[in-house]
Amino acid sequence: MEQNQNPQRIVRPYEERDLAAMREIWNEVVRDGAAFPQIDELADDDEAKKFFDSQTVTVVVESEGRLLGLYILHPNNVGRCGHIANSSYAVASAARGMHLGEALVRDSLVRARDLGFRVLQFNAVVASNASALHLYEKIGFKQLGIIPGGFLNKEGEYEDIIPHIYDLTTL
Repeated sequence: MEQNQNPQRIVRPYEERDLAAMREIWNEVVRDGAAFPQIDELADDDEAKKFFDSQTVTVVVESEGRLLGLYILHPNNVGRCGHIANSSYAVASAARGMHLGEALVRDSLVRARDLGFRVLQFNAVVASNASALHLYEKIGFKQLGIIPGGFLNKEGEYEDIIPHIYDLTTL
């Protein structure tokens, strides 16, 4: 796949030189405790490299040489359900509102399709994550229902999660 770029940003597969910035962005979202299920941060660049290399693909978005966000893409399950992908997105707090999340999600749809996946599924979109919910609706994801209390936020409160899917065969 060619790099997706405009004058402000480049979306591309990650390179080892990106690891420190990727780990910082990923850990910021983990610390926020409002979107990712992970509790533990990536401890160092070696752990980050193992984690990001274990994905089917890890992609970053940069602008003017500065890394601003990333996503990971991998199978959601195995075997007879291995055609369903899953993805997670992280944008640095200082770069939010620049539509980088949209660029990352749209890129992940194309990459997932090109890798042979038929569906992209999000298992746990937290109901209070209004910007993500709005973005996924705008792009054409379908909500699958609500799982009451499916996410434990960092304040110790349970929030609903809303699984979503996108049929990649329609791209």
